[in-house]
Amino acid sequence: MAEEIKQANPAPLGLVGFGFTTVMLSLINAGVLPKGGEQVVLPLAFAFGGLIQILAGLLEFKGGNTFGMVAFLSYGAFWWWFTFLVLLGGHGVLDLSQAGSTIAVALLGWGVFTLYMWVATFKLNKALWWVFLTLWITFFLLGFGALLGVSGLSVAGGWVGVLCGLIAVYTSFALVTNITFNRTVLPLGAPISD
Repeated sequence: MAEEIKQANPAPLGLVGFGFTTVMLSLINAGVLPKGGEQVVLPLAFAFGGLIQILAGLLEFKGGNTFGMVAFLSYGAFWWWFTFLVLLGGHGVLDLSQAGSTIAVALLGWGVFTLYMWVATFKLNKALWWVFLTLWITFFLLGFGALLGVSGLSVAGGWVGVLCGLIAVYTSFALVTNITFNRTVLPLGAPISD
């Protein structure tokens, strides 16, 4: 009888790709780093935020994890959308001069998507609950800030995004550490709902 091969958990990889990229862009949105720093974030968003999450999502699919598949594939695609939007707009391939409100509505759409994904986290660990809570708040603050032209909302979205990214990085760290030590070393928190 063949021995079953243990599969690695792709979630820590997807979470660190998402978290680190989110922290970097959010520091720009919060005004901590200069707007010109977006040029550093773009390759990171394409490779680590995008590609790594897409790979993690495909591995979640293979492992039968619907939540992980939908989350990682969707947010990986978000980072590719962001990268292409900025690159193509910045090089004149796309004319974004009249697209401000449409981009704002797209961010609000990502907020709605994240809100419904957050509902599913009530059955998952508390750390993921916090990641998705802070993420939908981030998207709504950024979206409404852009739509209404209220820069304070966008800056607040940047700060909440930093918190979201840091929680995602912690969640990745806890998962890797707990799996490696084969016991709970760093808490993730019990699900809110049984």
